[in-house]
Amino acid sequence: MMKNQGFKKQIIGLFFILCLVILLNGCSTTGNLPPDFEKPYHRTTYSFDQGTYPSDQDLFLVYTITPGDVLDVMFQIKAQKAEEFRIDLYHEIDVVFPDLPGLSNTQKIMPTGNIVMPYVGEVYVLGLTLDEVHALLAKKYSKILLDPQLVVKVTNMDARIEQIRKDLHTAPRGLSKLVNVRPDGYATFPLIGDYFVAHKTLKQVNSLIQEKYEAYLPGMHADLYLHEQAGSVVYMLGEVNKPGPYKIQKPINLLQAVTLAGSYTNNAKIENIILFRKHEQKLIARSINLENLLALKDSEAFFFLKPDDIVFVPKTKIANLAHLMTQISSIALFDGWSIGISGGTMKWMDDVNQ
Repeated sequence: MMKNQGFKKQIIGLFFILCLVILLNGCSTTGNLPPDFEKPYHRTTYSFDQGTYPSDQDLFLVYTITPGDVLDVMFQIKAQKAEEFRIDLYHEIDVVFPDLPGLSNTQKIMPTGNIVMPYVGEVYVLGLTLDEVHALLAKKYSKILLDPQLVVKVTNMDARIEQIRKDLHTAPRGLSKLVNVRPDGYATFPLIGDYFVAHKTLKQVNSLIQEKYEAYLPGMHADLYLHEQAGSVVYMLGEVNKPGPYKIQKPINLLQAVTLAGSYTNNAKIENIILFRKHEQKLIARSINLENLLALKDSEAFFFLKPDDIVFVPKTKIANLAHLMTQISSIALFDGWSIGISGGTMKWMDDVNQ
């Protein structure tokens, strides 16, 4: 009799499990899919980035320089044309009087920009062309000579160029210098100093430094390249197995980002994942339902991230912004690393209301 009762309990238990499996399969949207099942998905992102990101080629549309990047500045220096040449402090001037060799002499440019000539004293020549120096000396000597005949030459015309070539030359790279972008966003360029380059494109910075180098030395040309990329980063927080920053080399979607972080934990509420993105000096928060995507819901699309996006996978459903901030604060500074989000306001965007 006892054996019959035990057997009946086993039968009832198996029947209950079978009913449960049938029920779950009946409720599932992904059960019993045919082998050739295909379902196309659209791509989406924040409303203010729609139509511009991600690109059809899955490449970042515009790369902007970030702290930690290493820039390569390659130089070309061309000799000045004679008509463009101007006297500088490092030059030496030969003034030759063919008929009066006693007056001929070689003069170094003084720190004041002057040379000292017999009988006429100091003459300011800094920044003048050779023709202008000739005319100035001829005018001054015409007061003491009837018809002054003189020739003006520069003995070390390329001295500055050669010194700059020497300063910029590196054995393995030639006329090239590597420049680090500091945490404050500034980079120190040889000869011209510090400039803020963060969040600018290579083209923008190249135009800036080219103008400065041309002013520093006519005929000097600089080409800027990205030697080493610090890396575009997305930040994964909350109920993921490996929270932290992750470098990305191309646009990725939310599911790929979660995968980078070792997937979500058993406690995660993936129907209410929160994404933060900076836009016009504001930090915009948006709720994204990853569960619907995994359930093959027709209304869902693959949501693409941008560099510096912050993804927070909560352990309970987020009701409002205050609830969200309470959960984030419980992570204890994001497990030892922090993200500066001060200086801007935060706006809440709920995808249910989109």
